[in-house]
Amino acid sequence: MTKGVQYIIIATLFFTLMNIGVKYLQNIPAYEIVFFRALVSLVVCYAMVTRQKIYPWGNDKKNLLLRGIFGTSGLLMYFYTIQQMPLASAVTIQYLSPIFTIIIAGFMLKEYPRPIQWLFFLLSFSGVLMIKGFDPRILPLDVVIGVAAAICSGFAYNFIRKLKDSDHPLVVVLYFPLVTVPIVGSYTLFHWVTPEPFEWLILILIGLATTVAQIFMTKAYQLEKAANVSNFNYLGSVYALLVGYFLFGEVIGLLGLGGIAVIFVGVLLSSRFRTKTA
Repeated sequence: MTKGVQYIIIATLFFTLMNIGVKYLQNIPAYEIVFFRALVSLVVCYAMVTRQKIYPWGNDKKNLLLRGIFGTSGLLMYFYTIQQMPLASAVTIQYLSPIFTIIIAGFMLKEYPRPIQWLFFLLSFSGVLMIKGFDPRILPLDVVIGVAAAICSGFAYNFIRKLKDSDHPLVVVLYFPLVTVPIVGSYTLFHWVTPEPFEWLILILIGLATTVAQIFMTKAYQLEKAANVSNFNYLGSVYALLVGYFLFGEVIGLLGLGGIAVIFVGVLLSSRFRTKTA
């Protein structure tokens, strides 16, 4: 197992902890959770950058800013779907991002997908339709928002890889909250919802868990080709099924589980096919 694969597995575990926190905070709007997550990440990352005496403002500022913009947009929509959908469904739709990562890598990084991967893409997307069609708790708009979040994540992951030769992983992670805090913070200021004491703790833990996950994810995508690590994100779907059932009492029917399995198989085949033929 390569270092990149080890890092993406660690990142997936910490992203799962983040998902649990977001799902628990049903009374706090998604934008406010994103703001606090970014604020904690900003403090931690800046402290780490300063301690290691790394130039915090980066070299490739254009792509750093674009990584932050797409990452922020994807996170806002993803947190929204976590609060509106069963956890496993929201996480699995978000994990369409490896498919979009591979497609986008074609014109961003000249890492072109094979023609057969379009078949795998259609297979995965049919799984999204199955999840929506067989679960009345999921609204069509929520599915559209979930897919849009996955597309934004695909762009963000490619910008991470594009920055591998120009900027330190900590600087790449730092630019995420540098973009998020002023944009989302200004909206949060005028739409404030005061958390309960225990919810404050959850918000801080979400920020810490996400920061750790972002650092390990960034290292993974800078060490390996996108297709070589993106499929390991799908461990998160398994975690989400277990967490949703045992912690939140979410039961997904057999046909809904079939949709999750179809997405899983489609993306896994696409990633593995690309890995073998690259």
